Amino acid sequence: MKTAIVLGATGLIGKKVTEQLLKNDAYSTVIIIVRKALNIKHPKLKQQIFNYDAIDKTLLKGDDLFCCLGTTIKTAGSKEAFRKVDLDYVVNAAKAAKENGINHFAVVSAMGADKNSNIFYNKTKGEMEEAIKAIGFNSTFIIRPSLLLGNRKEFRFGELLGKFIMITLSFLIPKKYRAIYDVQVALAMIHFMNQAENGFFVKENDELLNNSSF
Repeated sequence: MKTAIVLGATGLIGKKVTEQLLKNDAYSTVIIIVRKALNIKHPKLKQQIFNYDAIDKTLLKGDDLFCCLGTTIKTAGSKEAFRKVDLDYVVNAAKAAKENGINHFAVVSAMGADKNSNIFYNKTKGEMEEAIKAIGFNSTFIIRPSLLLGNRKEFRFGELLGKFIMITLSFLIPKKYRAIYDVQVALAMIHFMNQAENGFFVKENDELLNNSSF
């Protein structure tokens, strides 16, 4: 059995990835990388206190690394702070993991990610993807979900309105653009990671929907 590591385990998708990994018989150990200890316990679960500004790569030891790190410009406080989390933290942690022998990596990106985009969010995600590709994991899975459904900590009116429209009109919307539940993204990530495929793969929303069930 394998050891999984989860970055961003307190976020919307990270929580679901952790929950599903703990249920998955392919993994004997699930390590969540956190800034401070969480009040959760499970026989398979281990917690590692981690400083993304001073990475200790020896803490990143396992088989499969699931990266669910992410924030918003509003939460981060500025574009620079957002970029630090969604690009720098992701890429630096991935590099450290590769140096420490991890060869299988999956990361949550975004639909429309493009390093040449004029949209700051999409450009940042695209630059992250390019940097991850250059690291050269044996297998890399770029996960690009559409609008996420799930219970967020913060209220986002625009997102709530979008969800209502997406759910109501889902039968008219192509799968690539349909809203997707956080748990579906988590299940798809775990599915892809266990296909024993080597290479660099970009998984769009329709593929996530087709490779998840709950």
